[in-house]
Amino acid sequence: MMSPTKHRRVSELRVGLDFGEQIVPVARLAMRDQVIYGEFERSFIERGIEISPLRLPLKQGVMKFDPHLFEGLPGVFNDCLPDGWGRLLFDRFIRSLGMMPHELSPLDRLAHIGRSGLGALVYEPDYGPPQSGHGVSLDQLAEHANHILTGTSDDVLEELLMLNGSSAGARPKVLIGLDEHRLDVIHGVSELPEAYSHWMVKFGNMQDGPDAGAIEYIYALMAKEAGVEIPEVHLFPSQHHVGFFAVKRFDREGRNRLHTHTACGLLHSDFRTPSLDYEDLLALTAILTRDAQQVEKLYRLAVFNVMAHNRDDHSKNFSYLMDRWGNWRLAPAYDLTYSSGPSGEQSTMVMGEGRNPGIYHLIRLGSEAKLSKSKIGTIIDQTQSALGQWESLAKNYGVSAESRLMIGQKLRRA
Repeated sequence: MMSPTKHRRVSELRVGLDFGEQIVPVARLAMRDQVIYGEFERSFIERGIEISPLRLPLKQGVMKFDPHLFEGLPGVFNDCLPDGWGRLLFDRFIRSLGMMPHELSPLDRLAHIGRSGLGALVYEPDYGPPQSGHGVSLDQLAEHANHILTGTSDDVLEELLMLNGSSAGARPKVLIGLDEHRLDVIHGVSELPEAYSHWMVKFGNMQDGPDAGAIEYIYALMAKEAGVEIPEVHLFPSQHHVGFFAVKRFDREGRNRLHTHTACGLLHSDFRTPSLDYEDLLALTAILTRDAQQVEKLYRLAVFNVMAHNRDDHSKNFSYLMDRWGNWRLAPAYDLTYSSGPSGEQSTMVMGEGRNPGIYHLIRLGSEAKLSKSKIGTIIDQTQSALGQWESLAKNYGVSAESRLMIGQKLRRA
C-alpha cells in the first residue's frame, strides 16, 4: 500500500509537456485562499505554442482562475483529472489512508496524476502510483472492479489505481501494454518494451449488460465502415461473457506523447450540462485546425452518432491532439456505442434539434460545414450502409437477442 506521505498537501505545482523526449516547462500553478493562480514560463511563451488557445492564451504575468469553474482549474488542466470511475477509485483510496476526499484540492489531485496521465501534460511534484511491467489478467481485473463498484472490497484499490491512469468516464477501465500479436497483456501506464503499444480496456458497470463490450466493438467496426476515423480496436475473450472492448490509445505514438484536449476543456462547456451543438464543434474544428478535411471528419462523426443512436455524445467525448510543433487535429472517435442520452435527447444538438435530430438536420449541418450536396449524400448513404450490418455482426459476436432487437429497431428508425 502506498504511504500516506505520498499524498501530502500541495500548494504549488510545476506543469510541463512531455512529448517523449525532454520535458518542456510550461507553467506554475499555486493555490492561495482556495483560489488557484497560474503563470506561464517565459521560455514557453517564447516558443509560441498554445496548450489551450481559446480559454488560456499565452500571456505574461500571473493569472487568477475562476474558482467556480471546474473546481477552480482552467479546462486544459481539468482535462487531466479523472472523473467517474477514476475519481471513485482515488477517493476510496484516500479514505483508506484516513483522509477525506473533500480535504484535497485540485492541485493535490494533479500531483497524484504526475506523469501517468493521458496526453502530454505532466505535473511535479509527482505523487502518482508506482509503475511496473507485470502481466495482468483481464477477467481478474474485471472481478476486482466489480468488487469496488459494489463496495465489497478495498484490497485491490492500489492495483486498479495504478492501472487507471487519468482515464475519464463512468465505466471501469485500465491502461495496458499489448504486444503486436495481441496475446500478452501487461501493465502499461508508462514506458513499454519494444513491440508493445498502449491500449485501454473497458469493463462493464452496474448498468451494463454482459454484451456491452461486444456492442461497443461492433459500433467501432460500423463506424470504420462509415468512414469515421477510429483507433485500432480489439475484443478480448472472457471466461464470463462475450468479451472486453479494447482500444489503442491515440495520445501515444510509439514512445511519443501527444497533447490531448477535449471540447469540454477547450470551450469551457461542462459536459454535465449539455449545451453544445454540432454547429459549435464544426466551428471549433475549423478554428483550431484550419483544415477542411478535419471539419469533414467531425461531420462524419456527427452523422454516425445521430444515425447510430449514440446520444452520449457530450463535450468530453470529442478531443483534439496537438504535436510538439503546435499543430492541431481532430482526435480519432471514441466512446461510440448505443446510448439513450440525457432524458432521451442527443447530448450535442444538431442545428438546434436535440430530441429527434434526423436526416433533414444532418443535411443542414453539412451545408453549414460547406460540404457539397453530393458529399453530404455520400456520407449519409455510407453511414446507412454501415449500420445495416448491425444484425449480422451482433449475431456473430454474441450480442443477446434482446439487445439485437432493441438496437436494431432504433437503427432502422434512424
